[in-house]
Amino acid sequence: MDRKKLKKAALIGAGTLLGIQAVRMLARSTVNRTSDHALKILMEDPYDENLWELVSATSRIGWQNVVETNLRSALGRMITRPMGSPKKFPSLDDIVFTFAQLHVMPTPLEEKIDLSVVIGKQAGRPLTIDLPIMIAPMAYGKALSKKAKIALAMGAAAMNTATNTGEGPFLPEERAAAKYLIYQYNRGDWDKTPEIIRQCDAVEIQLGQGAIGGVGHVMAAHEIDTELRKAFRFPKGKDAVSHSRQPEIKEPGDLVFLVEKLKKIGGGIPVGVKMAAGKHLEEDLRLICEANVDFISMEGAEAATKASAPILQDDFGVPMVFAISRAADWLKANGYRDKVSLIASGKMRTPGDVLKAVALGADAVYMRAVALFAMSHTQILKALPFDPPTQVVWYSGKYARRFNVKKGAKYLSQFLRACKEELETAVMALGKTSIREVGREDLMALNELIAKGCGLAMVYDPFVAPGPSPVYR
Repeated sequence: MDRKKLKKAALIGAGTLLGIQAVRMLARSTVNRTSDHALKILMEDPYDENLWELVSATSRIGWQNVVETNLRSALGRMITRPMGSPKKFPSLDDIVFTFAQLHVMPTPLEEKIDLSVVIGKQAGRPLTIDLPIMIAPMAYGKALSKKAKIALAMGAAAMNTATNTGEGPFLPEERAAAKYLIYQYNRGDWDKTPEIIRQCDAVEIQLGQGAIGGVGHVMAAHEIDTELRKAFRFPKGKDAVSHSRQPEIKEPGDLVFLVEKLKKIGGGIPVGVKMAAGKHLEEDLRLICEANVDFISMEGAEAATKASAPILQDDFGVPMVFAISRAADWLKANGYRDKVSLIASGKMRTPGDVLKAVALGADAVYMRAVALFAMSHTQILKALPFDPPTQVVWYSGKYARRFNVKKGAKYLSQFLRACKEELETAVMALGKTSIREVGREDLMALNELIAKGCGLAMVYDPFVAPGPSPVYR
């Protein structure tokens, strides 16, 4: 390159750099003046003219309440919220485990840890799963797409655990994909035939659920498309009505007849109930156990659903940590602990949550929202950033048809496998070899409400070993 061209290129480069620097200085100056002006307004305007009033008011009321207030104003009818309450209930977060050190020795690394669980211990054909985590009931059509349901079943099957049909129409494809399928005996008038029940590995009678209690709901006929109407086996124009009560239970004593009928049809498979925990929990448990059930699925106040009124999610029910503790105590005190399995449900998120629920007295847990997130994994990017990630798995979701079943099943099974490894490690850290050995003696509470409500020692309570004090030499 000759000197003239080199000089010209150098001048162009220098001019470009100067231009960029000038633009930067101008931009900084503009941003500085704008921010100074805005801050001066915030710092000097009286509150009734100050935009900061919005921040102050929403901090007091909360963004959740502000948004839902505006939704009520815009719609003029009851709103429904998916995925459960954002409210922070007293929870398993306020419980920690002890460490086995010397008083209790840790488990040798070579020991095999048993995480298997039997649901329906005295049923003719008990359900045995390899880990204490099952996939919670989520309805096809009313909530999830067919692809999502199949992926959940495949992912659970890969880890030798169970999935639940939910209250939607029975899916033969889900049955084919699942190793163990729990059929939810819904409060509507679809399916519930002997042919369907005999295909399943357990039956769960739906009495209520934590996010909606015993409140019925209707899926209007115009919301039921051709595919879903065929699954419901409904004529055109018929609503899908989930009643507040089981149609076959007019009064509490009728439960025993329904349980007996289902046991006979199922040929010995476990028959249980799904319920929400309330003030009358112990009396509900008495009526349920006297009906000879094999298991109880207990949902705490934190449980989620596809859609229910915020008031039912935020202001009703017993938090799961107390519901499981009370239920386990009652079952033990009344001689049902070795007869009736207890399943915990409601905001079960981590292996730690699972093990804490088991230590409080549950045999196994249901996972719902976390299972969906694990299964969806990077597929939620199809919806983000302009739509909620659930649009990938909802039946009517914009991206439901683009959901990849094999990938969903793979990621769910990997999540469950990781949870299993963490649970095995935790049981070893407690100096035990089976999850059935884990109990309240392994727990401590971080606050006095949890300690009193669940009968646990506080973390600051000194431990006094039973028997005479050891003599050290």
